Amino acid sequence: MLRSMSDYLQITTVADSQEVAVRLARSAVAARLAASAQVVGPATSIYWHLGELGTGQEWQAVLKTTASRWPALRAHLLSEHPWDNPEVTAVEIVDAPEAYFDWLKRTVAPAD
Repeated sequence: MLRSMSDYLQITTVADSQEVAVRLARSAVAARLAASAQVVGPATSIYWHLGELGTGQEWQAVLKTTASRWPALRAHLLSEHPWDNPEVTAVEIVDAPEAYFDWLKRTVAPAD
């Protein structure tokens, strides 16, 4: 079912090592702030930092969550990330099988 204002989000952050990306992803999933995460890399990144053009290797962590868990996940990633100003972005998941959405919602539901 195509959704215009989705309750489901795909979150992305990056780190300069696989170890850090896995730690961020694992801690978010363990806390049920995200239902799942994939760590992909290394990727070559080209960026501006402190007024200089840089190139480096980064690992991307891609996490799936609900809109209601997003504020807590964002706070978690920002507090646990070793960088002062990390990339932590969210995009809506506008289409997926309903069974996937149901699983995602159940998985990140806070314990009663």
